Parts: sequence; C-alpha cells; structure tokens
Amino acid sequence: MNMIALHSTTQPRRAKRSTVKAKTMRIPSNTKANIEHPTPLVPSTQSTNAKRLVSTKGLSREDWLAVRKQGVGSSDAAAACGIHPYLSMLELWMIKTGRMSSNIDESIEGYSPLYWGNTLEPMVAKYYQEHTGNKVRRVNAVLQHADPDKHFMLANLDYAVTGNDEVQILECKTAGEHGAKLWKHGVPLYVTCQVQHQLAVTGKTAAHICVLLCGHEAKIYKVERDERLIESIMEHERQFWQYVQTDTPPTPDHSESAAKALKLLYPTPKPSSKVDLRDDDGANKLFEQLLSYRDYMQELEKRHDQVKHQLQTLIAADEVAVFEKGAISWKRSKDSIGLDSKAVIKAHPELLAKFSKTKQGSRRFVILND
Repeated sequence: MNMIALHSTTQPRRAKRSTVKAKTMRIPSNTKANIEHPTPLVPSTQSTNAKRLVSTKGLSREDWLAVRKQGVGSSDAAAACGIHPYLSMLELWMIKTGRMSSNIDESIEGYSPLYWGNTLEPMVAKYYQEHTGNKVRRVNAVLQHADPDKHFMLANLDYAVTGNDEVQILECKTAGEHGAKLWKHGVPLYVTCQVQHQLAVTGKTAAHICVLLCGHEAKIYKVERDERLIESIMEHERQFWQYVQTDTPPTPDHSESAAKALKLLYPTPKPSSKVDLRDDDGANKLFEQLLSYRDYMQELEKRHDQVKHQLQTLIAADEVAVFEKGAISWKRSKDSIGLDSKAVIKAHPELLAKFSKTKQGSRRFVILND
C-alpha cells in the first residue's frame, strides 16, 4: 500500500509539509493561547450522524480493547494509512488480529504518556472552555459510522462541543519534550488524520484541537472537514481492514515498529529449513536491491569516515570546532569503573553457576553470499 496522500484542510499551500501551519487569531488573555484557523480546500458537507456502538460508562479496559478490535478507531487511522510516526501498519495489524497487545500504557519509572495524557485531559478541556467560551461535554460511547459499508470505522471522542454551529468536536492533546517537536509547524499529519476520521464517523463539519506543550504552553487549532482527504483515509482504512479480515499481513515499512512486529510474527524458524526463491522474480529483485543498498551504505560510510578523520586533523588538540553551519565537539569522556566479569569468574568460577542468567536468543538477518 502506498502512503496516503494528505491534501488536508489543515495543510499549508507549500508542498511536502507533514504538519499544519495556519494564520493565528489572537485571544485576549494573559496566557499563551492562540486559535489557528486553516482555510478549507474543499467545501464541507455534513453526513448522517454516527451510531453509538457501545457505552463506555463502567466499561472495563479489557472490554474496551475488545470493542476496538471490531474496527479502525480514530487513534488507529494514521497507522492504518501508513503515516503514524510511532506505530506501523504491520504492528497495528498484529494488535487487531490478536497477535500482540498494545503497550501504549506501559510506564517506565514514571514515564507514561497515556497516564499523563488522561490525567491532564480534563485540565486541557477546562482551559479550552475558559479561552474560547465554548462548552464541552464527555462522549461516553464508542461511535460507529452510520453507513453499513463503513461500519469498520469507529471513533472515541474526547469531548463534544455544544451550542456551536462552527465546531462540534474537541480533541485534547498533551505533548512532552520530544512530542512537542512534532507540533513545531502546527498540527502533525497523524493528528490531522485522526481528527478527519472523527469528522467522517460523526458527520460533523469541524473540530478544535487543544494541545498542551511541555506542560506550560497551550495552542488551539481548528480542523475543518475535507471530503477529499476523508475519501482517501476511508480508502486506505478499508484496504487495511481487508488485511485484518483476511488475516493477511500488510507490507512492512522501515520503522522500528515494523521490525518489532516482524520479530513477534516470526519469532522462531523451523530448524534446518530453507525456502528456494530463485524462480521468484519479485524476491530476486528485492535481494538485488538489498545488495545494492548494502554496497552503497558501505561506500558512504567510507566517505563519511574519511571526512571525519580530516576534520579531526584540523581540530587537533582543541575540544570544539565552530563552522558557518554548526559545530563539532571532540572531548574526552570521564574515566569510569566497571566490573571485569571475566576476571571475577576466573577467580570465583562458582559464581557463574550461582548467578547465571539465560539470555533468550533472537533471529539474526545475515547475508550469506552474493
């Protein structure tokens, strides 16, 4: 599947931008807030309201995840279209087919984007109400597209905007130090895809996105319904859902997400097994490309190292070199003390049996010959 071509209502006129840049309307306030109103490329049209598939009040997380497996949700949209920055189409397919579980809520020593997103979401919604005058309410349901041909399209809305003919949906976002970089030029492409999916499911005409950046700066963007974009999203999601229904893995991309999914999909090879692909023209073409890219990367690495060594000669005994377009640091790291495990085991071999730990092996991808 080709990557989705996003001609979004929130997209700037300059080509090849993966984010949204729009003109700002100032709001009288002592805080950093602005609402950005992009001009729609296509006149908006309103369709039938969504079907309430299931109420989420009192719904357990396990049951909620089970419902999500029945279709493509708004947070799945970008991955289903092949444009999500962290989740590949293949990993999403693995989740939808039950081959792996989503680890989005896993936390590491207090680092949990889902936890902080859920905790701060009501505060973001409160800020939005105070700085726009719009009232919002929770939507405690999983929504489904009203068209039976599009029942695979589901949506969980953060909030519905009430009493406003110009905007009907509020999507709340929080972004930390790394995530905030994706908002540098406006709404990231994958969030645009998510919101357009919500507009498609609900039949609404526009949504606001209120994002809290690094815990101290809030911005509000308006995304208007774009029929061309929605049609493209639907086409890609339909094809993805066919992969799920036929239990056919989609073509993997270059991402770490796809690499992780492949390891889980094919964890253990059959001992002493071999597949003969010499008569497969497509497979042989891919192998030739791999050899070509490998040789090209090796050549680039040689050129890189040669230039690096020449610069090291120019820097000599200095720590930093400054250039017109940047700088290079060539400092000595601090000495460190480590455990000489080989010496310890040699002096006390009994410790190996007492404190040994088996490390699980993994498959290695090696080119055996040309």
